[in-house]
Amino acid sequence: MDALELSRWTRFAAKGGIGKCTAIQDCVAESSEDLMFLKDDEIIVLMQIPDNEGVYLGYCEGVVGKFHAQTVHFHSKLKRPVMTKRNSSA
Repeated sequence: MDALELSRWTRFAAKGGIGKCTAIQDCVAESSEDLMFLKDDEIIVLMQIPDNEGVYLGYCEGVVGKFHAQTVHFHSKLKRPVMTKRNSSA
């Protein structure tokens, strides 16, 4: 993930993403794309990974990464993401 993409996800996380969940177990990152967290950490859900059932992109403790749904408890139903294009005219 490049710096621009990371910046976008971090801003989206600050707005609450598409929902929140709480870790029900410790999870150690197995690759650089994985999110590492401890039991009871709150994770902001950013998106469900397309074509990968039960895998999400999340934000925890300043880090963005992938995690599996079976390692967390979702607080509520996730919002549907709204895709918008911004006009860059000044």
